[in-house]
Formats: sequence, C-alpha cells, structure tokens
Amino acid sequence: MKNWYSERRIQQNFNIVQSKINRNHSIKTLLFLFVFIAICSCKQDRKESNFKLDQVRNIKISGPVFGTSFSVIYNGNVHYAKQFDSLFAVVNQSMSTYIPDSDISRLNNNEEVTLDEHFINVFEASKEIYHETEGVFDPTIGDVVNAWSFGADKHEFITDSTTIDSLMRFVGLDKVKLINGKISKPKGTYIEFNAIAKGYGVDVLGRFLEGKGILNYLVEIGGEIRARGINKEKETAWKVGLDEPRFDGEQSVFKAITLTDVSMATSGTYRKFKVDDNGNRYAHIINTKTGFPSKTNILSVSVIAEDCMTADAYATAFQAMGIEKIKQFLQFHNALKVFLIFENNDQELETLNLNNFPIN
Repeated sequence: MKNWYSERRIQQNFNIVQSKINRNHSIKTLLFLFVFIAICSCKQDRKESNFKLDQVRNIKISGPVFGTSFSVIYNGNVHYAKQFDSLFAVVNQSMSTYIPDSDISRLNNNEEVTLDEHFINVFEASKEIYHETEGVFDPTIGDVVNAWSFGADKHEFITDSTTIDSLMRFVGLDKVKLINGKISKPKGTYIEFNAIAKGYGVDVLGRFLEGKGILNYLVEIGGEIRARGINKEKETAWKVGLDEPRFDGEQSVFKAITLTDVSMATSGTYRKFKVDDNGNRYAHIINTKTGFPSKTNILSVSVIAEDCMTADAYATAFQAMGIEKIKQFLQFHNALKVFLIFENNDQELETLNLNNFPIN
C-alpha cells in the first residue's frame, strides 16, 4: 500500500507539473503568436506608410525614365511612385523605338498593330501640328535623323546625299493614315515620336494626379514641364529655371520664371550639333524638306502652351523655322508664348520674347 500510495502521489505530482508545463507552453505559444501578429502589423503599417502619409504635404518623387530623368512634386498624402512607373511602362510600350516589341517598333517593321489611346492621342496631335507648321514638324523624319547619327560621339558628317535622298522618299506624315485604330503607311516610312512623346508623358502624369483630386503639382521630364496650382509648401507660384545655352556641356540657369496652370517645353541646339569644314554649326534639328541638318543661330526655344505635348512639338518645330517665320506664325497662334535665345552676327547672345512669355 505504501509503495502504491507513493507511486500514486508521484504520478499525481507529475501530472500537476505536466499540466503547468502545458499551460505555460500554451501561454508562451499565445504570446509568440501575439508578438508575431504585432510585428507583422507593424511591418504592414510601415509598408503602408510608404504610400499613404498621415497628413497632406508636398511629396517629391523622381527617377530615370525615357532615357532622361523625371521629377514630380505634388501636394497630397498618397505616394504614387508605383503608379508612375506603371504609366511610364505603358507609354514606353506604346511609343518607344528602343523597345523591339513596342507598338511603334512593330509598326516600323510593317506589322499590323491595334493601337492604344496613347498612340492615337499623340498621332492625332502630330497630324494637327504637322499641318499647322506646313510639314516642319514631321515624326516621319526619324530615319533621316538616325542616318545623320547625331547621337554619335564624333561631331562630323557621315552621311552622303544619295543616302538622304533615298530616305526622303518615305518622309511625310501625310503618307500615314489612321483607320479604325490601325496605321496605314508605306513600308519604308519610319515613325518616331521623340519630339512630342516626352511632353505627352508629362501630361499623362499630370492628368493622373488631377484624376486623384490633386490640383497643386509640378511634373518635369527631361526639362519639359506641366504646372498646376501653386507650390503649397511655400504658398507661391511654381518657379522654374531656363537653361543658359552653353557649349561646354555644363548647366546653369539663364533666367528663373514662374508658371501657373500652363506647360512649358524647351528645345536647344547647343548640346547636339555638328560643325562642317568651314566652321558652320548645324543643329540636330533636321529640315523636313531637304533632309539635311538646319543651319541656325537659334540656341534655345522655350514654348508655353496649355499642355506639354503641344509645347514639346512646337519647340522642336520652331528650331527649324528660323526667327522670322516664328514671328509670322505666332501672329496667328496667340495661345503659344515663346522665348528665344540666339546668337547675333557678332556671336553675342540675344533674346526675343514673343506673345508675352512670362520672363519677368
């Protein structure tokens, strides 16, 4: 009996201890799960805080895009970096000639493509500006531009007139038609929207922000700008700088201006040019009538318009027009404001303000 009683007490004590251990283990397990959930919640909160802020303030997002860089400042409480990247990807897939399977690359390879709204928007705007400028702005000049290799390191001519003449047979946006969402063009015609797509990308981001109820923002891609509202952080109009034309590759501000509810684009010839044997400097802007680089004294053209796509296209076209033709053109296009920086006959810098460009 004594031995049985002792064993029974031992067993009871063991059961009590085991019960406590199990209870403690359960408590530890619950504590672990609680801590784990709390940590995950904290991580989730931190993750969400990257996209939604506690209060409305100026948010700044920047990075590389379209072979250049972009910068966006807007007054809000949601971080839209991922959405911007998605929008850039869509525009690139539609109109980048550097992507082999983009819509525009497939078109240039004479494949049949059903176009998206971005391509159609840019194509229709290009058609309108092509007619307004009597063909000075022409997205089908791209093959000729590439033949001159203005992106090459050496500033020298490498193209003969025979090559240019053969390519010019396919130049002319009037040869290209948009029919039921598809492009009809000669097989040899090459389309490139480099002189307008960057400005369009600016507008895409701006309209996205407006769709989110954001009314105060500044969008910039490679110097092309769309400004709406004011800089709420400073309670002032948006202030931007016009680049000073410099041939040494350095960058400095020529003049600071303010922008309100407009867009601005600038085209400069002082970074891309070639020099012939006589020392004449030719711009990277190709004359769409001759296929040869434009000899010009215009160093910089800044254009203000309601949307950046329009400003971008006209900034390019005005480089090829020359000062007198620009003056004549603007008499009938009062909505465009233009600021020119050019070299006079003494190789001194001069400026010209047309249609009340807000330089002061």
